[in-house]
Amino acid sequence: MAKIEGPPSGGARGLLSDNGLLEVRESPLQGLGVFALKRIRKGTRIIEYLGERITPQEADARYDKLKNPNHTFLFTIDDRLVVDATWKGNVARFINHSCEPNCESVIDRRHIWIEALRDIEAGEELTYDYHLDLPGPLPRRWRELYGCRCGSPRCRRTLLAPRDRATNGRRGGRK
Repeated sequence: MAKIEGPPSGGARGLLSDNGLLEVRESPLQGLGVFALKRIRKGTRIIEYLGERITPQEADARYDKLKNPNHTFLFTIDDRLVVDATWKGNVARFINHSCEPNCESVIDRRHIWIEALRDIEAGEELTYDYHLDLPGPLPRRWRELYGCRCGSPRCRRTLLAPRDRATNGRRGGRK
């Protein structure tokens, strides 16, 4: 399986998934994106989100030191395991967020899978809702740092998961 190492770069353009279904291209949404090369049917388990498997403490230590810790390829599986696709990742790390996605992330036996929510046509960009889950009260600046550019009529204007207004808690928490 082809692995991608290190921060994103223009060199990722044209990368193909091992299953031959996907290609990394420039995205109208954000930077690079992942596009279907063939029609993908609703319910298809398209690709596993791969990366180095680390603890949340390792993830915090690793990204607290970066100039831009808001741009990472971290995906939380549970309170003991995070997948960091910056290292040992694959093309799934380039799937962009949308508030009205055509895919969803599914955690199955501590593995992250991207599955089609509907039929996806060849040439269409794959997206899923990141549902970013950040602890504690969120400063207004965080909504800007995690701003959404999906353009959907249902856009929340943020990649952050909606707050549960009754408890001020979080819902979601996928990426």
